[in-house]
Amino acid sequence: MDRASLLLANQTFCMQQAYSNQASRRCIRWRTVTAAISFENNHLPMRSFEVKHRTTVDDIRALRLITAIKTPYLPDGRFDLEAYDRLMHMQIAGGAEGVIVGGTTGEGHLMSWDEHIMLIGHTVNCFGSKIKVIGNTGSNSTGEAIHASEQGFAVGMHAALHINPYYGKTSIQGLIAHFDAVMLMGPTVVYNVPSRTGQDIPPAVINALAVNPNLAGVKECMGNERIKGYTDKRVVTWSGNDDECHDARWMYGATGVISVTSNLIPGLMHCLMFEGENAVLREKVMPLIKWLFVEPNPIGLNTALAQLGVIRPVFRLPYYPLPREKRVEFVRIVKELGRENFVGQREVEVLNDDDFIIVGRY
Repeated sequence: MDRASLLLANQTFCMQQAYSNQASRRCIRWRTVTAAISFENNHLPMRSFEVKHRTTVDDIRALRLITAIKTPYLPDGRFDLEAYDRLMHMQIAGGAEGVIVGGTTGEGHLMSWDEHIMLIGHTVNCFGSKIKVIGNTGSNSTGEAIHASEQGFAVGMHAALHINPYYGKTSIQGLIAHFDAVMLMGPTVVYNVPSRTGQDIPPAVINALAVNPNLAGVKECMGNERIKGYTDKRVVTWSGNDDECHDARWMYGATGVISVTSNLIPGLMHCLMFEGENAVLREKVMPLIKWLFVEPNPIGLNTALAQLGVIRPVFRLPYYPLPREKRVEFVRIVKELGRENFVGQREVEVLNDDDFIIVGRY
C-alpha cells in the first residue's frame, strides 16, 4: 500500500473511532422521558421583581376607557412612528386611561413579533408614565404567547391582552390550561371575541380563571347579559362592543370599554364612561359607530383617520379602504357630530381612490 493510501486509511480509522466515542458519550448522557419530566420548574417564566411591582392588577382593573390604538404606516408599509405618537398624545389629551398596542385594531396580526415588541416598548418608553400600556401578546400557540408575553413585560408593558387559541381551537380544559400558562408573567386581560376566533370562551372558563391573581379582567364581546353574569361575581369586565358600552357601563356593571371609536372621538367616549347615564349622547354617536363597523374592523377606522388627515392613507393588505360612497358618508357624519369632537386639526375630506396606497409586502 502506498503512502497516500496509508494516510487515507488512518484518517478513516480515526474518524470512525471519534464517532464511536461521541455516540458512546451521547448514550451515557441519555435521559428517558420519565426521568426528564420528574424535574419540576425546568422552564421558569422570565419574571422580574421590578415589572411585578411597577403596576398592580388593581391598577389595570380600575381603567374605564381603554383605546385599541391604531398603527399607522409609511408609504412602504413600515410603522409611521411620528403619526403614532400624535395619535397617542390625542388619546391622552382626550382622557383615555390605557391603550391596547398591536390588538386587532392595531393590526398586530399583520406584524412580525419584532415589530410587535418594538411598538410595545416604544409606547412604554414614550408614554408609559401617562397611560397604561396593555400589549397584545396573545397567540393560538401557547408557547408563542408565553414567549411574547415575557418579551412584552421585559420591555415594560403594564399588562398583557390574551385571546383564546383561534382556528385550531381546543377543549375547555385546554382553554383553562392555556390561560393559566400565559398569565404567569403579570396582569392579564382575557379577550373573548368568537366572531374572530371561531370559539367562545364560556363562563366556566372565566370562573375557573377568576382565582388566578394575575387575571385583571375580561374584554367581553358576547353581550351585556354575559357581562352581568361576570360582574355579579365580581369579575372585572370591559365591554368589547362600542355600540353596547354605554349600557354595559351603567346598567350591567362593566368597568368600562376597550374601544375602537375612541381613536376618533376620545373625549365623547370619555364622557360616556365617566359622567353617568347619557342616552342622548349614546344616540348621538351611534351613527359613527355603525359606520365604523360596516366592514370588519379596522377598515372603517383606517379610512376615517386618513380622511381626517391624522395618518397617511396607507393600508397593509388584506385591508382595503371603504368605497367612495362610504367615504362621503363619513364626511357627513363628522359635520353632524362636530369636527371639534374628532382627533386632528385638518378639515375632513373625501379621499379619491388613487390617494390610497395599498401595500402587499411589508
